[in-house]
Amino acid sequence: MIPIRDENPTRRKPVITVSLIAANIAIFFYQLTLNSDAAVDFVMNYGAIPAVVAYDFGALPAPPLSWITLVTSMFLHGGILHLAGNMLYLWIFGKNIEDHLGHFRFIIFYLLCGVAAAFAHTVVFHDSLVPMIGASGAISGVLGAYAITYPRARIVVLVWLIIIFKFIRIPAIIFLGLWFFLQIHGGFGSFGGEPEGIAWFAHIGGFVAGILFVRVLRLF
Repeated sequence: MIPIRDENPTRRKPVITVSLIAANIAIFFYQLTLNSDAAVDFVMNYGAIPAVVAYDFGALPAPPLSWITLVTSMFLHGGILHLAGNMLYLWIFGKNIEDHLGHFRFIIFYLLCGVAAAFAHTVVFHDSLVPMIGASGAISGVLGAYAITYPRARIVVLVWLIIIFKFIRIPAIIFLGLWFFLQIHGGFGSFGGEPEGIAWFAHIGGFVAGILFVRVLRLF
């Protein structure tokens, strides 16, 4: 199932959501301007490498400010489909959480969720040298917040069966609950090995963080 849009109008203009999307796109196109060696260096320098962040880089000391990569990593992407999928989810669900929290609290919320997601991935794969990149951890936090804030909102999704395509409307809690179940399934299916492709535990950590942080930030 691919989400297309939600049926949940907003009151505020989603200026932070749009700005985040623009920033991610701009950085991705900057990555495309780099040659192959520079592109690898860029990811290694600004991606979140669990072993570096956890100060477990063999006999070598962690680079200065390695924890900053918990933030910078969420603005890097590995390909156009990676970027497009993340930005689609951010647009559909982010604008409503921004409307709910307000602009300032939303950017704080988004960054906190991204850091929590990267930290969750680091805890599980603390000795890995594979850099984690992508906005999906922060966006997972947005999904967690949406699930408890607008559980009955209708999500228009595209479903397909071989050659049959159809648009259906389902409650957000069902769509996001299924999404979270798939992350848990994928995460524990990959547990104990080297992380490859999808940072399942970043998604899980981000989703849980989103549920917690949206409740806390609503108090201020």
